[in-house]
Amino acid sequence: MQFSNRLIHSLRSINRKPHEYGFFMQFKASISSLKVAWRKDPKLDQAIENDKKWKQCARVVKEVLNEPGQVIPLHYLEKRRERLGLQVKIKTFLDWNPGLFDLYLDRVRPKSEPVSFVRPSERLRQFLEEESRIFVNNESLLVSKLCKLLMMSKDKVVSADKLVQVKREFGFPNDLLVNLVPKYPEYFNLIGEPGEGKSFLQLVKWNPEFAKSVIELRAEEESRLTGIRTRPAFNWKLPPGFFIRKEVREWIRDWMELPYVSPYDDVLHLDQSSREMEKRNVGVFHELLSLSLYKRVPIPILGKFSDEYRFSNAFSNVFTRHSGIFYTSLKCGIKTAMLREAYKDGELIDRDPLLEIKDRFLELLAEGHKQKDELLRLQREMVQKDMEMMAVSNNDLDYHKCEEEEDAVI
Repeated sequence: MQFSNRLIHSLRSINRKPHEYGFFMQFKASISSLKVAWRKDPKLDQAIENDKKWKQCARVVKEVLNEPGQVIPLHYLEKRRERLGLQVKIKTFLDWNPGLFDLYLDRVRPKSEPVSFVRPSERLRQFLEEESRIFVNNESLLVSKLCKLLMMSKDKVVSADKLVQVKREFGFPNDLLVNLVPKYPEYFNLIGEPGEGKSFLQLVKWNPEFAKSVIELRAEEESRLTGIRTRPAFNWKLPPGFFIRKEVREWIRDWMELPYVSPYDDVLHLDQSSREMEKRNVGVFHELLSLSLYKRVPIPILGKFSDEYRFSNAFSNVFTRHSGIFYTSLKCGIKTAMLREAYKDGELIDRDPLLEIKDRFLELLAEGHKQKDELLRLQREMVQKDMEMMAVSNNDLDYHKCEEEEDAVI
């Protein structure tokens, strides 16, 4: 069991009096009655803020790539500006991010006037090839992630359309159902046609190697290094300045002492309102966030899988109730569940290998910004030279004018 020192001290310092037991048993009987105040964590909020700019660029790239022939008239793209979340005109956005797209003239219809079209630049196409290479190199990781998502579900079946909707959160490629799934018939069976809302991905084979959570693997590693058996347990660490009520501390202490329930275990026998089921639900959320690219997922997206993972209607309260494990960010107007242990000072500690794609995209943006800065520098130098030449020319004119006036006087 891994508590912060402050929490351990506060929990151990509590001595229950006889008359408190009745209240405490009643308190344990209703998990939903636990109320923990939400407190802002600026560093974790900043982690989301830091990704806003490049994700906005990625949305525009996706919009163009989804067009037939991967080209779109500039004025068509301008009409989608609000939906894309852009605060500036598309032309301004393109000027701010050179290197992503090329502009060229073409006709929308054969006899219409030529208009500006947008298409991926050569550098963007090179990035897309690099992205495909990264997906290929990490195919085994993608397969294990997909298997784990199915293995945690109650019937080992998940809506294929829902998986497509969350592919960005877990790092799955766009051709997940078209190319990746058919390559592994020993693991996956696609039922129905994707896109119609009635398609499902079914697990064919249970792989015991995939049936170990991040917490269980961590306990095994600690046992191997220390030679002492380590019990699987959640890391619990309260942020600075965060305090919880006495009765909540007591509940947390007792709850943490319960045996760990693996998200891959069969829990059909557990009561939905029991503390054991709460342990299992926290384990599922912990595993889902651990499998995600950024160790965070918007809560509405998690809610899409309530049926598959047996989440209650009030499942989102888990993240504030266990605020030493999770953090709920309200950044960008969306509630996002974050895994506290995955971050240090707002930066990811253990980065997913698929984040290499993000790194390459940031390099592409940086190259464009460098090109823009260089162009601006050259323009400033040219303006400076023109001003210097004009100054010299004006001085020559003044000199010759003075000579002419002196000659006239003589």
